[in-house]
Amino acid sequence: MMRKTSLILLSAAAGAALTLFMTQPRATLMGSTARAAAADTYRQLNLFGDVFDRVRSDYVEKPDDKKLVESAISGMLTGLDPHSSYMDAKSFKDMQVQTRGEFGGLGIEVTMEDGLIKVVSPIDDTPASKAGIMANDIITNLDDEAVQGLTLNQAVEKMRGPINTKIRLKIIRKGQDKPIEVTLTRDNIRVRAVRARVESGDIAYIRITSFNEQTTEGLKREMANLTQQIGPDKIKGYILDLRNNPGGLLEEAVSVSDAFLDRGEIVSTRGRNAEETQRRTAKSGDLAKGKPVIVLINGGSASASEIVAGALQDHKRATLVGTRSFGKGSVQTIIPLGSGNGALRLTTARYFTPSGKSIQAKGITPDIEVLQDVPEELKSRTDTKGEASLRGHLKAEGQEETGSQSYVPPDAKDDKALKTADDLLHGIKHNASNTTPAATDKNKAKAN
Repeated sequence: MMRKTSLILLSAAAGAALTLFMTQPRATLMGSTARAAAADTYRQLNLFGDVFDRVRSDYVEKPDDKKLVESAISGMLTGLDPHSSYMDAKSFKDMQVQTRGEFGGLGIEVTMEDGLIKVVSPIDDTPASKAGIMANDIITNLDDEAVQGLTLNQAVEKMRGPINTKIRLKIIRKGQDKPIEVTLTRDNIRVRAVRARVESGDIAYIRITSFNEQTTEGLKREMANLTQQIGPDKIKGYILDLRNNPGGLLEEAVSVSDAFLDRGEIVSTRGRNAEETQRRTAKSGDLAKGKPVIVLINGGSASASEIVAGALQDHKRATLVGTRSFGKGSVQTIIPLGSGNGALRLTTARYFTPSGKSIQAKGITPDIEVLQDVPEELKSRTDTKGEASLRGHLKAEGQEETGSQSYVPPDAKDDKALKTADDLLHGIKHNASNTTPAATDKNKAKAN
C-alpha cells in the first residue's frame, strides 16, 4: 500500500525538530552517543566498500557495477521484512501501471517464500486463473530457468512480457506427487476490480478483487446499478466479498470503507515516532443508506481488505463471515529515487483498526466462522499460512495466529459463507463465534 511521500517527509521533519527541542538538556550525553553510533556506521560502510572493491577486482568475470549496487540495495531491503523491496526503473514503472488497474502479464499475485515464488491468488478472468493456477502453488521454474536465486521483482519481470507470447511454468502443488507444468499465453491484464450481481432477487452482491485506482469508482457504479435493478426499497442488504483479495492502495481502502460509513475513524497508521501517527476518518454519506452489510473474508484477505473489514466490524456497520484474514498490518510507502533510479518500497508504519487493534501477524477474526466443504483432492492445500509464517515478518502485539482456510467453491450454490450471508440478510439467525451485536440505527448492520 502507498502513502504520499510528502506526508511522510513532513511528519519526519516535524518529529526531528520536536526531538531536538525536548532533548536539549542532555545534548552532551546524546552527542557522544550519536558520534559513537555514527563512527560504527562508517566502519560498516567501509566494510561494504572493501567488499565492493574486492568483487570488482577479483571476481572471475567482470561484474556490472550498477547490478552490484542494485543487488546490495535489494538485499538490504529484503532483509528488513517480507514487504520492503527495491524496484529498478522498469519495475517501478510496472508497479505504477499495475496500480492504475491495467498491465501486461499473466494475472497472478505472488510473493517470495524460501527463495521460491508462491502464489497468493490468481486474478479473476486472466490466463493464470483460466489455466487453473491456485493459491499456495509454488512456482519453481519459468521456462527452463529456476526461480531460486532471483529476486521477487526479477521473477515478476520474467512473467511479464509482450501480449500473445508464451511462458512455461513448473509448479509444485501440495498433495501432488509430481510437479505440474503449464504453458500460459500472456495477455493484456485489465483488472476489473469490482464485480457485482443480484443474489436471491433482493441482495446486492459485490466482489472486490483488488484495491487499485479504479476500485472506489467501480464500487459506486455497481452500487448504483444494483439499486436500479433491485429497487431502492426492495434491497435487503449488501454482501461485500473480500475473499482472496490481496490488497492494494491504502487510499482506496479508506474510500471504500467511507462508502458504508457516516462518521468515525476508519484507520490509523503509526510509524516509528508517535508524531508520525495519521488518522483517516469517514465523511458524511452512507451510500448503502443504512442497509445491512455482510463482509466475506478468508485466509487470502490481506492488507487493504483487512482495513475495510476491520473498520466496518469495529463500527458494527457490518457482520463479518468466513475465516480469519491473512494478517498483513503494515503500510508500504513508495519512495522514488530520482529519474532512472527506480524506487524503494519501504515499510514505514503499522496500521490499526478504529478500536486501536493491530492485526499484524494475527488477522481479523470473523463474527461468524464458516468453513467450506473442500473436495477431497484439494484438502491438502486449502489453508493459507498467513503473515505470521513469512520469514522476517514484523512481530505481532501479543499472540500470533497462523493458518486459515482460503478455499472458495467455484459454484455459488456450494458456497457456505455466501449462503450464511444470504440467510442473515433474510432474517435467519446463525451462531456467532465472536459476538458483534446487531444494531438498528443507520450506521449499524442488522444480522437477525
